[in-house]
Amino acid sequence: MSLEIHTLALGDFQTNAYVLIDGGECWIVDPGFEPEELVDFLRGRDLTPTQILLTHGHADHLAGINELLAAWPGVPIFCPAEDAEMLTDAGANLSGMLGLSVTSPPADKLVRAGDVLEMNALSWQILDTSGHTAGGVSYYCAQAGMVITGDALFAGAIGRTDFPGGDFTRLAHNIRRNLYALPPETRMYPGHGPGSTIGQEIRLNPFVHG
Repeated sequence: MSLEIHTLALGDFQTNAYVLIDGGECWIVDPGFEPEELVDFLRGRDLTPTQILLTHGHADHLAGINELLAAWPGVPIFCPAEDAEMLTDAGANLSGMLGLSVTSPPADKLVRAGDVLEMNALSWQILDTSGHTAGGVSYYCAQAGMVITGDALFAGAIGRTDFPGGDFTRLAHNIRRNLYALPPETRMYPGHGPGSTIGQEIRLNPFVHG
């Protein structure tokens, strides 16, 4: 398998942006604030993004979209369907409460739980991990043994549920049903902080027990 994955923690929120590379495909997941490091990385590797994927619609996960599109116009944006309005509404994506006005173009493709995205020979399943936001999703590739969880599940923690659209009961249910059901050796790539494995979170995460 030729998949490469690179992690860049961007901006004051240290949002993990992921660069997934397989052959001629280059997917960007959650480009956050201050994306210059991400743009420089792509240019330094002579990479052209082919898709921008969002795990959810908070500003710290989409703030870099405009800069990516300025450098590479026309790259399609994939966004969870129930978070679609957050791309174009600073109030909905929480940047307004920070005194900012972060927006991006609307999504080109709305993704929903059960959808599958193809990256050459790799299949990425869309998992429902809503609860941090109304539409949050995770991207799971069984062949690569990895899942990108956004702000649903962290190493030793879970996403906040006190923002608009948050629901602890829903998030805990989705973590148990859709993340903890994955093979325990599955590598987890969260929206902030270090990675983990599903098995480690089942054993040690104090917020949602397996």
